[in-house]
Amino acid sequence: MNAKRKLLFIVNPISGGTKKKIVLDAIELNIDSAKYDWEISYTSYKGHAKELSLKAVEDKYDVVAAIGGDGTVNEIASTLINTDTALAIIPCGSGNGLARHLHIPLQYTKAVELINRFDVKAIDYGTINERPFFCTCGMGFDAYISAKFDKSLKRGALAYVENAVREVINYKPETYTLINEDGTEMTYKAFCVTFANASQYGNNVYIAPKASMEDGLIDVTVIEPFNYAEAPILAIQFMNGILPSKSTVKMFQARKLTIHREKEDYLHCDGEPFHGGKEVVVEAHPHSLKVVINKNAKIKPITLIQSLSIIFRNKLYANTILGQTISNSSKEILEKIKI
Repeated sequence: MNAKRKLLFIVNPISGGTKKKIVLDAIELNIDSAKYDWEISYTSYKGHAKELSLKAVEDKYDVVAAIGGDGTVNEIASTLINTDTALAIIPCGSGNGLARHLHIPLQYTKAVELINRFDVKAIDYGTINERPFFCTCGMGFDAYISAKFDKSLKRGALAYVENAVREVINYKPETYTLINEDGTEMTYKAFCVTFANASQYGNNVYIAPKASMEDGLIDVTVIEPFNYAEAPILAIQFMNGILPSKSTVKMFQARKLTIHREKEDYLHCDGEPFHGGKEVVVEAHPHSLKVVINKNAKIKPITLIQSLSIIFRNKLYANTILGQTISNSSKEILEKIKI
């Protein structure tokens, strides 16, 4: 008889505002104890998930399951790179970018069932100034908002949207020079520059719709200054996973890039802000992290109409300036295309 696998669940009690008792009940009722010797640990401070995960690697655990958002996932995944311990995710954050890209169910019971199946694949990760990221990293407006959000007492997607709406008008684009491995230089005045290993930030906002976690490449999205009246259209496209046709959005791929910017400022790494210098290095690292995947995921692309319908119905955004603007713009588009 095969020995049981060792499994550690690491719980971030405050991520996403989710009541963790529901998650823990789903584990208790559904985890296959014939396959796993399992236990649960709770984080108490920033960086604690990394400490717990490092200890699990030392103790030769087969799986460490992150119960939290993208910040918790990043802490845990960064310790599992190039080890025999696989990452599993039970999504409980505000955005759940990596989980959504990997088609991990947001229903806790189904996420636990994936762990029982133990289908594992090695995926890519990236680094920004040697810090690992698994979804996205970047500079410019999204890094600036990540820093604002990090200091906010409010959590969740709505607080993030409120910060973005409040700050977008006053944000000043900066000039960035991106240098490829072959020495090719590209200079942009940009609102933000995002480097993606996964397709989305989270909440099905696709910053790099064609990104793959198995190609050994980083997908780069540069958003140049735009007329704010165009913002709702861009938002709809990104929410719908459509490659924007606007000339203000540039997309390409690279294995490694060096970026020069005008001043030291914030960067973000899977949504977590930190200070960086004028020179930034971003690099892809192929097939270095084992993850529990949804091997049988049935991917059903969201149509434009479904996407717009979600925006109309979404109570989270309905009463925000951004939500009202997107809703009004969506109605105009529907009228123009006569659907």
